[in-house]
Amino acid sequence: MNSDGTGAGVDPILVQLARLAGGPVPAEVRAGIPARIIDIVGIAVRACPLDTSRAATEFALAQESGAQATAIGAGSKMAATEAAFVNGVLAHSLDYDDTHLPSILHPSASVVPASLAVAEWRGALGADLVDAVAVGLEVAVRLGMGGYDHRARQSVYFERGQHATSICGAVGSAAAAARLLGADADRIADAMGVACSMASGIIEANRAGGTVKRLHCGWAAKAGVTAAQLAVRGFTGPRTAVEGRFGLFQAFLGAEADTGAVTADLGLRWEAERIFYKPYPANHFTHAAIDAAIGLRRRGVGPDDVAAATLEVAPPTVRTIGDPIDAKRRPETGYLAQFSGPYAVAAGLLGGNGLGVGLADFSDDLARDPARRRLMARIDVAGDPDLMAIYPSQLPARLTVTTTGGDTLVEEVLANRGGPDDPLSDEDLATKYTDNVDGLVSAATARSVYESLTGVAAAPSAAALLAPLSVVGTGGEDR
Repeated sequence: MNSDGTGAGVDPILVQLARLAGGPVPAEVRAGIPARIIDIVGIAVRACPLDTSRAATEFALAQESGAQATAIGAGSKMAATEAAFVNGVLAHSLDYDDTHLPSILHPSASVVPASLAVAEWRGALGADLVDAVAVGLEVAVRLGMGGYDHRARQSVYFERGQHATSICGAVGSAAAAARLLGADADRIADAMGVACSMASGIIEANRAGGTVKRLHCGWAAKAGVTAAQLAVRGFTGPRTAVEGRFGLFQAFLGAEADTGAVTADLGLRWEAERIFYKPYPANHFTHAAIDAAIGLRRRGVGPDDVAAATLEVAPPTVRTIGDPIDAKRRPETGYLAQFSGPYAVAAGLLGGNGLGVGLADFSDDLARDPARRRLMARIDVAGDPDLMAIYPSQLPARLTVTTTGGDTLVEEVLANRGGPDDPLSDEDLATKYTDNVDGLVSAATARSVYESLTGVAAAPSAAALLAPLSVVGTGGEDR
């Protein structure tokens, strides 16, 4: 290795990523991007009524910025940086946004808002928006892979309390935004290098509560758009900003960084194609638990049949969805219920909305419902080392129930719904979008936006894509 952390004769990681970000995107990768955009937009609409969403919007409007781009539900345009911020906050607020495995990060919730904001401001072609999202996702995911420890089968970012989603999302957003601003590979590298100094996020809120995590993707999107605008105006970043002696990886990952994973088959194998959609609005570690519970419900098991249950998951996920167990059995809010293994099992056994368990199933009232709490009190969460064989390429679960009649029933889910091995259908994704926007925009608006985004690759301009969503309320008479 050279003193700057690079291998002799090998371009720095930032240069290789910038070359990818400024180059062509394969047709098969481009084909999947409109659905990513639709997913994020639907989630953002549904998040509008949250108190934190109103706070983020009020903050952005208070910046008295120029009218460049649409923030969903804000009522008026604002600067592209602020629109990216608001939409990024909305996109991650429900824990319904997609996840890449095994890096365990949510790339679309920052990259899509950043790309939409810049594309609208600049009136970019729809095809250019699609390409920008694709490269931004790939950059974010690749940097996430650099923090994945294959031996420990865990994200080093997470082990150190860092939110890989916002850290890597800021750099991916910068790549996407810079491309939309017409930057060449050198300027894209500068934008990403600048964004490395803006990347941030800690995940203590997952464990101890607080709503700050909802800000992370918005801040990452804003950082990316800001970094890109600074770069095209002349700010530069070090080419070794990722792997250098004082670069991002050294700062966040230390000696545990896997630089080879970032560039392995770069441009030949697109990790963006392996991003998992979320069928349920909860932490991804709970999804297999929900599916296992749904499986038992289909076998005739109801809540009253459960004498005791144990949810077994890969050991590293226990601390997120099972620790401390008393708190996970008694979530005080719907938001905390999204990070509870016992609640996931209860929701799956009881049945719900959407694609099996939906947004309505994570209300504050249901989190505190006495009947659900009595059921959750009988559910334990444990780590099973055997499940590490496929974790975190999948987030598996095994649910064992002892019934009141003395039977022992087991349901095992090894492939996550929404991923390449169990993909959501076009109909599933349409159902998720409709469920998200229902009641907040009119049926006509919902259809119009869906159709526009579905055909975004052929759109002559991205300037009006989000305009119908500037005002989000109770829907309309044509619902």
